[in-house]
Amino acid sequence: MNKSKRLKQKKSLQNLKGFFLTAVILQLFINSFSQSGDNNTKPFQKKTFIYKSIDGVPIRADLFQTDHTGLNPVIIYIHGGALIFGSRTGMPGEQVNFYLKNGYSVVSIDYRLAPETKLPEVVNDVMDAVQWVQVNGRDSLGIDSSKIFVVGHSAGAYLSLMTGYFLKTPPRAIVSFYGYGDIKSEWYNKPDSFYRTKGLISKDTATKLIYDSVITEASANDRFNLYLYTRQAGIWPVMVSNHNPQLEAKWFDKYCPIENITANYPPVLLIHGDKDTDVPFKQSVLLDNKLKAMGVTHQFIRMKNYDHVFDLFAGGLSNPDIQKAFDDVIIFLDKYK
Repeated sequence: MNKSKRLKQKKSLQNLKGFFLTAVILQLFINSFSQSGDNNTKPFQKKTFIYKSIDGVPIRADLFQTDHTGLNPVIIYIHGGALIFGSRTGMPGEQVNFYLKNGYSVVSIDYRLAPETKLPEVVNDVMDAVQWVQVNGRDSLGIDSSKIFVVGHSAGAYLSLMTGYFLKTPPRAIVSFYGYGDIKSEWYNKPDSFYRTKGLISKDTATKLIYDSVITEASANDRFNLYLYTRQAGIWPVMVSNHNPQLEAKWFDKYCPIENITANYPPVLLIHGDKDTDVPFKQSVLLDNKLKAMGVTHQFIRMKNYDHVFDLFAGGLSNPDIQKAFDDVIIFLDKYK
């Protein structure tokens, strides 16, 4: 390989650093260690359930438990992917093992994906999943259904935050990894300058990635360009809801967690990288301010110099900073068991 070609490849790799599109590149890597054990953990059991069916389409949840006596508290994990891609099977195995090692069972859920399914029904799936755990936890799942916590990443954190006010019996606490509480503001409703430097996706290319039927799982490799198109065009809320925030702002109030935080909201842990190029760090700052104003018990961990999805792309739990953040998650959740 000549020097010119090597320099060109090096520059290309540098341009990808910190870019959420690495989700596409690392998809196979993530799948390779996702939901697997390691030498430092006890064997665990994995059971798959159908928690809901819609028009013959099953929506599944995976339950992870170690061999134990008694009923453990449970973490319901909600995956990210901009509501457009992702799967319950994408939860990293080292995170499953970490939670299990610390005395929690884990339920990782699917939900119908957008834009084939619109936002209200996506939210309904998540609420139905939590209620399914609440109703069936003790007898069918073997967990302590009175001690339910919700942990979400990115769009999964956005959905997690809605469990704090949609549900009559909300979770005991919520953990938001690089999440957001406002989908009406400019960051999601105007063309994103960062994403517009990454090669423009045409409407025709994006439209071809939309199915003509309901789906509950999709890989980043297959669907990231659809998300990229919505950010480049500034139409993500329109695409996932069929409503326009600039014309129907009131409609979105129900689906903006920051608009619905009250003094009765459950405790929240916010974790966000201050160099996030996908979800602005400011989104968690605004949530922090609102939680303070309403007197809600919460904690805000600023991951200094970290980008989006830092828990996957910055060394995972082998990185001391990330290990510390996850240790803090357990300390936070343990307070409310």
